[in-house]
Amino acid sequence: MDYKLILGITSSILAILLFIPYLQDIFKGKTQPHIYTWLIWTILQAIGVVASLRGGAGYGSWALAVGAVFCGIIFLLSFKYGTKNIQKIDTVCLCLALVACVIYLLVNDPLYSVLIVTATDAIGYYPTMRKAYQEPYSETISTYGLSAFVNLLSIFALSSYNLTTVTYIGSLVLSNSILVTITLYSRSRLQTTTPPHLPDVQ
Repeated sequence: MDYKLILGITSSILAILLFIPYLQDIFKGKTQPHIYTWLIWTILQAIGVVASLRGGAGYGSWALAVGAVFCGIIFLLSFKYGTKNIQKIDTVCLCLALVACVIYLLVNDPLYSVLIVTATDAIGYYPTMRKAYQEPYSETISTYGLSAFVNLLSIFALSSYNLTTVTYIGSLVLSNSILVTITLYSRSRLQTTTPPHLPDVQ
């Protein structure tokens, strides 16, 4: 069996599994997704799948397609379970991302399209990165860590290596890794700054 097919199947299965803890935490009230981020990711993942297929990504686009479906599900759940921590800068990021999506539709070049999608995706990460820094326990860190690993596998599963096929998926590896780092740092910061509990004086 073609090893790229094996990697494509493996990354797709892992892409499904990585969202399960996130969905569970949403329903438990532990994770509060940022609706702006998940809207942007839903649109971009769908665009990324189309652009990758046009660029000859082959099996490497499968996990991306799975991710697009789950991003859409989490976006819909955000209406009920999403965070209330939404600031003006988040709205600015959403507007910039939507404008970039419109530009994408006007660009008839796979490489430029992917570059626009990649830049827009980076903007889309900001609201969640900001929230993760302020409220590090409101995100399921394992999902982002596994997502970085899954996208790394997707790169190895690509049928063709060029800027069009590698750029967007590679940016997902980097962005998810940064988000994990921010969350871990913020959690450790909270633990070191929280004063120990002192017994009441009788």
